[in-house]
Amino acid sequence: MIETPTLGAPVEPAALAARLADESAPDIVEALNGEAPEVAAAILLGLPHDRAVEVLDQPELDCAADIIEMLPRDRVASYLSAMSADRATDLIREIEEPGRSDLRARLDAETRGAVDRLIGYPEESVGSLMTTEFVSVPTTWTVRQTLEHIREVERTRETVYSIFVLDPRTRALAKAVPLRRLLSGDPDDLILSVAPARRPIVLTADAGRDEAARLISKYDLLAIPVVDESSHVIGIVTVDDVIDAMVQRQTEQVQRFGGVEALDEPYMDISFWEMIRKRAGWLCVLFLSEMLTASAMQGFEGELEKAIVLTLFIPLIMSSGGNSGSQATSLLIRALALHQVRLRDWWRVALREIPAGITLGAILGTIGIVRIVIWQKTGLYDYGEHWMLVAATVGTALIGIVLFGSLAGSMLPFLLQRLGFDPATASAPFVATLVDVSGLVIYFTVALVILRGTLL
Repeated sequence: MIETPTLGAPVEPAALAARLADESAPDIVEALNGEAPEVAAAILLGLPHDRAVEVLDQPELDCAADIIEMLPRDRVASYLSAMSADRATDLIREIEEPGRSDLRARLDAETRGAVDRLIGYPEESVGSLMTTEFVSVPTTWTVRQTLEHIREVERTRETVYSIFVLDPRTRALAKAVPLRRLLSGDPDDLILSVAPARRPIVLTADAGRDEAARLISKYDLLAIPVVDESSHVIGIVTVDDVIDAMVQRQTEQVQRFGGVEALDEPYMDISFWEMIRKRAGWLCVLFLSEMLTASAMQGFEGELEKAIVLTLFIPLIMSSGGNSGSQATSLLIRALALHQVRLRDWWRVALREIPAGITLGAILGTIGIVRIVIWQKTGLYDYGEHWMLVAATVGTALIGIVLFGSLAGSMLPFLLQRLGFDPATASAPFVATLVDVSGLVIYFTVALVILRGTLL
């Protein structure tokens, strides 16, 4: 017996399947995501075959691999053979051996061949994202022939909004024709007559997914052909697949930026110990890094004993540097992802961040000085007879610390990308920890210079 938010009352899986059969696939997915995998599998079996295929084709279906593992193998093979090749490949990739090999052997020859080709590409490549189901016609066909062909194959293709025109002799890509231009053409004209004059925008299978997203955004495309060395179309990448991949990637980057390993499952579905494993690693690294802060303070123990008033501003100093560093890191990670800046632009970024850091530090320093003056003059706190020098120390130190934080935070993503790491690994906690240690050194160095002969 189960209960769904939309239907309200407990019902058997078979009855729920009958009710869900008329719902849209995303709504069915939402209902299944609220159930245990074994219940979702029972509901899926109760849906019409085409409806079940449509549901499994949705990337938003959580624990899809767990669900199909609970279904009869022959039924799963039937579902996978009717699904888009890229989605079927994703599901098979998630299944452990020996189940994967057994399931692969049950697929029809065409689906098995497509899966074998796609599964060999690296996970973050365009090849792993593309589908082999697209509409292609020879250059000798007319508009009428092309439209008739689209009507015949529409149900078995990922999209019909882009038609790829091939050289009939070499099978190389000649043109890419949007469906809109095809519909506006004379039925008796050759398809090349409605093709855009520009060369088709293409990708190679080993290109990164970010490049696919960039091209689709730049040229407002619905699909991009993926070609080999001979310009043969081996698949296409559609805008919906790119969006799904980018949402997943952005989720992982946000989690990494917060100092957490990327979660493989939704938050509410991940087990307690898996959550601990994902979070403990970074916390331990950051904790060990913060020990450097304690070491830095120990190095200035003598100065702290002479001028206890300096300790009042340590939280202020440390947080300002960490915040400025995190700001710069966030901006540069996004700029690198959108190709607004490249590795060779590091020096230009540094030249922008230096005056920005000085200006921001001066703003914060002024606020800090004003705060000390107001507290001293109104009697809220007595900073001692050398309070003006203390104010100057705080203001000057903030300029140096914010400058260092901005510069370090902006350069760290460049360094990580140059070393082959994801720039998102430059998490905000890591940047803050780095700047904390350096900030203390800058703070006490400035204090030694300004307060020498008075408090120190």
